[in-house]
Amino acid sequence: MARVIESRRRNTRTKAGAVLSADVIVDAALALVGEHGAAGLSVRRLGGAIGCDPTAIYRYFASVDALFLAMGDRLIARTLDGYRPGEDWKDNLRTLARRTYAEYVAHPRVAIAVASRVTGGAHERRIIDLVLGELRRAGFAGERAVRLYRSFGDFILAFSAVDADFLARPGEVRAADLQRWQDAYGDVDAEQFPNLAAEAPIVVAHATVNTFELCLELLLDQIEALALIR
Repeated sequence: MARVIESRRRNTRTKAGAVLSADVIVDAALALVGEHGAAGLSVRRLGGAIGCDPTAIYRYFASVDALFLAMGDRLIARTLDGYRPGEDWKDNLRTLARRTYAEYVAHPRVAIAVASRVTGGAHERRIIDLVLGELRRAGFAGERAVRLYRSFGDFILAFSAVDADFLARPGEVRAADLQRWQDAYGDVDAEQFPNLAAEAPIVVAHATVNTFELCLELLLDQIEALALIR
């Protein structure tokens, strides 16, 4: 039976004559979600984009949700594409964090849909193994290593999801949000909000500053400090 299913997969073609595959489906799904958002993805629309009978999608993915998990694993695959670890565990974690963040914000609508998911895919397993490996090189093991891996991963994904959500919004909404920093905090009551009033010009000036790098360094420095006192 498995050979029959695999044969059907290999022989399925789109209307344009291209061979249908899981990769082709994921590529098309990424494009659709990137354009229309998660709510815009359906088997019917996906079949139309690829040029195949929508039911053919189910030969590769049991559900649309399974397809979202595959898209999440694809983002991780792109994160790891060309990655080569160096000698320093801290530098390696920094690079993995930057790569992951960059990939997610480059596909904001997809990132919103998959950042909180557990893909269970091969690439997710690989990046978990890589992060745990660097933490073990730093001297952590067992529960401490796992807690730090979870903290590190959750930090990256949470930051990515928040920034992706902003980037996925229409341009006029983003502009209005940025203007609101000036309107709401440019001139506040010093008696009611003394600290905010004192720093208001800087608060407004920093409205567009991306704090990912600062927070990443704070986290890595803390992990390093824990490694030194273990």
